[in-house]
Amino acid sequence: MLSFKLYWSNGCLEQQWKENRAMVSWKGMYFALALFLGSFFGSIFMLGPFLPLMFISPAWYRWITDCIVATWLTLPVALLEMVCGAKVVVTGDGFVPGERSVIIMNHRTRMDWMFLWNCLLRYSYLRLEKICLKSSLKSIPGFGWAMQVAAFVFVQRRWEDDKSHFEKMLDYFCDIREPLQLLIFPEGTDLTDNTKARSNEFAEKNGLKKYEYVLHPRTTGFTFVVERLREGDNLDAIHDITVAYPQNIPQTEKHLLKGNFPKEIHFHVQRYPIETVPTSKEELQLWCRQRWEEKEERLRRFYEGGRCFSAAGQGIVPPCKSELRVLAVKCASLLYWTAFPVGMLVLLYLYSFAQWYFVAMIVFFVVQQKMFGGLELIELACHQYFKKQQKFHDTKVKIN
Repeated sequence: MLSFKLYWSNGCLEQQWKENRAMVSWKGMYFALALFLGSFFGSIFMLGPFLPLMFISPAWYRWITDCIVATWLTLPVALLEMVCGAKVVVTGDGFVPGERSVIIMNHRTRMDWMFLWNCLLRYSYLRLEKICLKSSLKSIPGFGWAMQVAAFVFVQRRWEDDKSHFEKMLDYFCDIREPLQLLIFPEGTDLTDNTKARSNEFAEKNGLKKYEYVLHPRTTGFTFVVERLREGDNLDAIHDITVAYPQNIPQTEKHLLKGNFPKEIHFHVQRYPIETVPTSKEELQLWCRQRWEEKEERLRRFYEGGRCFSAAGQGIVPPCKSELRVLAVKCASLLYWTAFPVGMLVLLYLYSFAQWYFVAMIVFFVVQQKMFGGLELIELACHQYFKKQQKFHDTKVKIN
């Protein structure tokens, strides 16, 4: 009897150990650890030295830090495709490299914004992309610090609070002639059973069709962004992107930790030159809703049919980078971002000045956010100061 109990107990422990081990995979751990260490040490040792430049020239600070952040954005692309085996398929219109655009996309999972970098690496320039994200993400060490430096647009998801911030950030990008590609998710959140139920409830109250594959878009922020960038003459096109996952769908970060990476990621791109987009607010809202009706039908055909957007399996416009060049970028990214954290750890181990700098930068990143709300707000304040000084100088010159 005792031996049976011991056998049963050991069996349970063994089963529990196997279940716990199954909760995470080595690929998931490597993916998360590589991204965290890269963003953490990159924020401190690559972006940190350039922070004083925002007090001298916000425009130069923006260009340099955008280039540095773009090097890190290639890392998740390399990890997804070379380590985790994800395949990327892009169909439709593609991008005109370097053009200024608003990117609207359905929000199937919480990680869509990261997966989009696989598309942009091939068809555009990663340094141009800015993302609208919920403000809580800026507090994450490493990731959040880099996002602040990159001047991503953080929102509270309450329009009365977000409108003023949107206005200031968009005006800043227009003032410095930043050729940005701004990614926004008009749905506001990712597609789950709960969010779909709320979307269908909204549809019932407003006499709209119920959707299965997308959520009804919130058009207020979208119309404001388009109108503001239009007024600032900083918008060439709107890219409407539909994303789909034909096999496994990693809904959250936990799925990635468990090794549930997408085997394929399909992007269908439709490009609308800004001249073809309505100008009035009401027509623009209707235009956005019509794009979501098309997405619903496109995704229905995708998931109920051959699980591809196009039989050709390729875009109308060829990518601006060859697959050989993309492969070279991914290999270089893996090598660099694997060696860089190791090098920084060695530096910290050998030199006390590096240790002091390391601690000082961590304290700075934490304190500045608590005191001022984030580096993107400090950058914005610097720009507004220089703008007022320039206006004062111009006025003085006119009077004289």
